Amino acid sequence: MSHQPTQRLLALDILRGITIAGMITVNNPGSWLYVYAPLGHAEWNGLTPTDLVFPFFMFIMGISTYISLRKYQFTYSASAARKIVRRTAVIFAIGLAIAWFGLSCRTWHALAEEADLSFASRLWRAVTNFDHLRILGVMPRLALCYGATALIAITVPHRRIPFLIGATLAGYTVLLFLGNGFAYDETNVLSVVDRAVLGPDHMYKDNGIEPEGLLSTLPAIAHVLVGFCCGALLIGVTDVKDKMLRLFLVGTAMALGGWLLSYGCPINKKIWSPTFVLTTCGMAASLLALLVWIIDVRGHRRWCRFFESFGVNPLFMYVLAAVFAILLGNIRIPHGDGESVSLGGYIYGDVLRPLLGEYPGSLAYALLLVCSCWCIGYVLYKRNIYIKI
Repeated sequence: MSHQPTQRLLALDILRGITIAGMITVNNPGSWLYVYAPLGHAEWNGLTPTDLVFPFFMFIMGISTYISLRKYQFTYSASAARKIVRRTAVIFAIGLAIAWFGLSCRTWHALAEEADLSFASRLWRAVTNFDHLRILGVMPRLALCYGATALIAITVPHRRIPFLIGATLAGYTVLLFLGNGFAYDETNVLSVVDRAVLGPDHMYKDNGIEPEGLLSTLPAIAHVLVGFCCGALLIGVTDVKDKMLRLFLVGTAMALGGWLLSYGCPINKKIWSPTFVLTTCGMAASLLALLVWIIDVRGHRRWCRFFESFGVNPLFMYVLAAVFAILLGNIRIPHGDGESVSLGGYIYGDVLRPLLGEYPGSLAYALLLVCSCWCIGYVLYKRNIYIKI
């Protein structure tokens, strides 16, 4: 934990905050049966607004990595490497802890039917159940991509990084075409590798595809490296209008290039296709340029204070929302005739749905969770408390 950092880029904090608030919104509807189309992921190929939030955050992480490594002058040292490895391990461990906490809660309720179990036995079996623990996920992917990007940044000359990005995306494209990588089933080479290494019981169940799988982490690393290069562009220019123009031009070129190439290589989040990297990085860069213009050039800042509370403590806010969601889904309350319902189910099913309707109530539930997290984030923000990992 630390207090006010030396200097923060407000537009970057705001974009980061928008993505975190967006992640919380799309991940926590009142009911998955009633989700507005723009708030759902594309089933396979294609792109929805929801598909943008995670890659936008990855792009921003690349920029932040550039900023944070400047103090090491991008030179390898044992202390820099230790810090990178430690941070990578901590973020990965937090992701595993969230997955374990959710699995333990679900196991606890599943064991409720075994009346002969004592409280201690039931608790022990719940917390020691790792049979279906998902190993990879959002936080582990962030960890791996951050670690790889940061180590590359202090060991590889920066002029070579664009070539490394291009080679990674080109090689991954070849792998997808040769390995049936666009098939939405278990014959996909990505699924084959994940099942062989992780095991089916430790993967997300989506037609055999793990959206944050091992091989698809390679283009995700390239994704963060694109953000890193844009960070160099952003920090290396002093004139604000020049920053905005360069970011916008680079972003537009990437987005247009990704869209044109998608006719041969589909945009697909679940396999993190190269066109997905180009398109979403381009859109993120262009949006950041727009925010620089609105906030830094035009000086319109009042509207963005809500998102700043999320943006200055992004990982803490994401973890907080995940813990809230698990608790809401597992705390049981009586619901007539000896039955029980989760607290979240009660809030949506007995309060919001009757009051607002199925789809609006489902969205309102997600927004309530966003606002609940914001209340805590705002207190930290007002006290200039920034929780660092």
